[in-house]
Amino acid sequence: MAETGTGTELTVGAVARVLDIPVATLRSWNQRYDLGPASRRAGERRHYAHGDIAVLRRMVDLVRAGVSPCQAAEAARGAGTTQPATGNVAYVLAAAERLDTGTLLDTVSAHIAHFGVVPTWNRLCRPAFDRLVARQLRGHGLIDVEHALSWSVIAALHRTVPPVRPTEAVVPVLLACAAGEGHVLPLEVLRAALAETGIPAVLLGASVPCGALADAVRRQSRAPVVVLWSQTRRTAPPDPVPTTTRAPAPLLLAGPGWAAQAGALRVRSLDDALHLVESVARPTRERSRIGAQHGRHSPSDANR
Repeated sequence: MAETGTGTELTVGAVARVLDIPVATLRSWNQRYDLGPASRRAGERRHYAHGDIAVLRRMVDLVRAGVSPCQAAEAARGAGTTQPATGNVAYVLAAAERLDTGTLLDTVSAHIAHFGVVPTWNRLCRPAFDRLVARQLRGHGLIDVEHALSWSVIAALHRTVPPVRPTEAVVPVLLACAAGEGHVLPLEVLRAALAETGIPAVLLGASVPCGALADAVRRQSRAPVVVLWSQTRRTAPPDPVPTTTRAPAPLLLAGPGWAAQAGALRVRSLDDALHLVESVARPTRERSRIGAQHGRHSPSDANR
């Protein structure tokens, strides 16, 4: 075929068809962000290898989700690495016990770039933390190891899934830890997972006082979705949002610390949180439009 190169390599026209984007967009990304063939000989047509296409596929996904092209290009480069084996928990734990944050950052970043946030969390990160906690309960300490792993996961999420630009088509989303609660990692994961679906979320961070959360709710142009995390009963207030505050739409209580709360929904898992937030944040008509575009919408404006 005229459009294919040798082996598994493809020409620019073939790649454009595979990714369903204009050739002009591919050329623009190559010129502006150096997202082109990793190897190219003078006088020959450009041919894209598997790793080059993986980077571009990640770039397309991030741009379609609403990430700016410049940020998406930086984040997409991790997909050019060799695809890692899924769920290599022992490797991650060994690096964590050495406090080898460089290896952890590269490993988690590669998993996210190749498999996405939710599979990486469910198959790699969460099992690693579960094993650490089990050993901690047996008296092994390992707090330093847990913190090194947490930092590496958060850094990898920031590297591979940049913030999504706000849009009027999506209801505002606020993520916060309850006052006195320092476990922000689950909300970092949720922020990144929502970004991959094109839903921007503002992460207010650890230990957010009730008054500060109320202020953040008031600052939104319309009633936001609020996800509030509590790890223990000690950090789960009986009135998470003051009654004088405009009611969120809805209030989602995440984490094992919560008892039943009137007017709030409990979130049991990352997948549960994604489903509930998307069902409110993105109207039905908008969800249908996004679904119809998935896999065939051309981000032709991405070269601006």
